[in-house]
Amino acid sequence: MKIFISADIEGIAGVTLPAETHSDEKVYQKFADQMTLEVLAAAEGAVKAGATEIVIKDGHGSATNIDVLKMPECVTLIRGKSGHPYNMMYGIDDTFDGVMFVGYHSAAGTDTSPLAHTNTGNPSYIKINGQAASEFMINSYIAAMHNVPVLFISGDKGICEEAKKLVPNITTVETKIGVGGSTINLSPDKVLKLIKQNAEEALKKDISQNLIKLPETFEDEIRFKQHINAYKMSFYPGMKAIDNHTVKMTTNNFMDIVTAHMFVLY
Repeated sequence: MKIFISADIEGIAGVTLPAETHSDEKVYQKFADQMTLEVLAAAEGAVKAGATEIVIKDGHGSATNIDVLKMPECVTLIRGKSGHPYNMMYGIDDTFDGVMFVGYHSAAGTDTSPLAHTNTGNPSYIKINGQAASEFMINSYIAAMHNVPVLFISGDKGICEEAKKLVPNITTVETKIGVGGSTINLSPDKVLKLIKQNAEEALKKDISQNLIKLPETFEDEIRFKQHINAYKMSFYPGMKAIDNHTVKMTTNNFMDIVTAHMFVLY
């Protein structure tokens, strides 16, 4: 069994403040270390369930947060930014049996995490077909493009609840609850135990139920915090301004959305 793990840091146990996610801040390293431990816990659970090959994509910031020196033999770690539109999902293809998400967080425009955002801090929200789009939603659709089932997610309560709406059979581990600018956190040790246990259970389910059927049409609406961004991005092919802060694209091919995001959100 071959498993793909996409990892972020904002949903890791304890992470609450922006400084804790930035590599140039003193408080960052201990949370990067916890990120390493949480992806290893997910990998260990997957191995117990029969996984023989695991590819982990470091998906946060410079994508050099996870300690490569601690990876076991069965793990291949993808570090850095390739420049491919898949971004946090770079490396996935049709050969994988399932995808797991570790350390994920709530979407831009939601109130369930003090660190809620989608891809960057530039948009107030992104909506796909009228729904607030998280990195989980976008990356799950990328998995669906390759017919790879979405099996597991860990992160804040808000993103876990969203995940269950999109993939009812998904296995979740809630690491924290976001309330305003605060987080209510589980013990990091307990989070590690839950991730390992639930990752194993996720792979033992009937994973055919975790395949996502992609919509036939995608309407991508991005509202920017700064009007100048909306103006500039309205010139991207296929994007149209609908007001001073908002642009929209409609397409039948989700790859058009993924590629557009690479250029217009950063």
